[in-house]
Amino acid sequence: MPPMLILGIESSCDETGIALYDTDAGGVLLAHALHSQVLMHQEYGGVVPELASRDHIRRVVPLLRKVLADSGRSLKALDAIAYTQGPGLAGALLVGAAFAEGLACSLGIPSVPVHHLEGHLLSPLLSRRPPAFPFIALLVSGGHSQLMRVSGVGQYQLLGETLDDAAGEAFDKTAKLLGLPYPGGPALAELAEHGHADAVKLPRPMLHSGDLNFSFSGLKTAVLTKVRVIGSPDAQQRADIARGFSGSDRRGAGQEVDARHEGKWS
Repeated sequence: MPPMLILGIESSCDETGIALYDTDAGGVLLAHALHSQVLMHQEYGGVVPELASRDHIRRVVPLLRKVLADSGRSLKALDAIAYTQGPGLAGALLVGAAFAEGLACSLGIPSVPVHHLEGHLLSPLLSRRPPAFPFIALLVSGGHSQLMRVSGVGQYQLLGETLDDAAGEAFDKTAKLLGLPYPGGPALAELAEHGHADAVKLPRPMLHSGDLNFSFSGLKTAVLTKVRVIGSPDAQQRADIARGFSGSDRRGAGQEVDARHEGKWS
């Protein structure tokens, strides 16, 4: 296959991404640009689909122009356009698909719809030291939490997945319970850094299930119960809960909890 210059378009949720990839010489990412809508959705505590769709419409053309300028290439040099087909927010996906298909038609080049999760699974191949097939991929994206064996392009085996909530949902809802801003994951991880090890012990489901599936709903419910029992957690209690939730414990196995925290959560 001769070298190809491929434009990639991502609009599955709250980020508009454009990238230009050259397959020559083993593959080179020539340029990329990304716009995040996090600040726009913060006041709502989560992504508002209609707002996300409208923002994709505003961003896609300026980002495309930036990528072309940064790479020194023109639209006429493109050989194909790839875009996220799904899963994702319907309206947001429609923006990227319509733009990609329209642009490809006007240029007389093929368009390639890409499964969102397959893009995640194969993204390590873009790294400086790409893994060799087969490899194991932990896929945690939006509403998905899966463990996959990747044997080659198009060759995937599901080893395990969440039986209820996705990891991201558990992080975001726990963060909301602790009064943290959206997006909850980064804020929760930062707060956990200030928590005391073993001050709060929360359940670790599926440890002895005999399979590779996950479950996060019980962990989320345990946080809710802990917050309700305390009533109004102070700053340190919130940090301790965050650390208990994230499971970040730097202490060695078998070490005793600091005596001044024992009994604090009974």
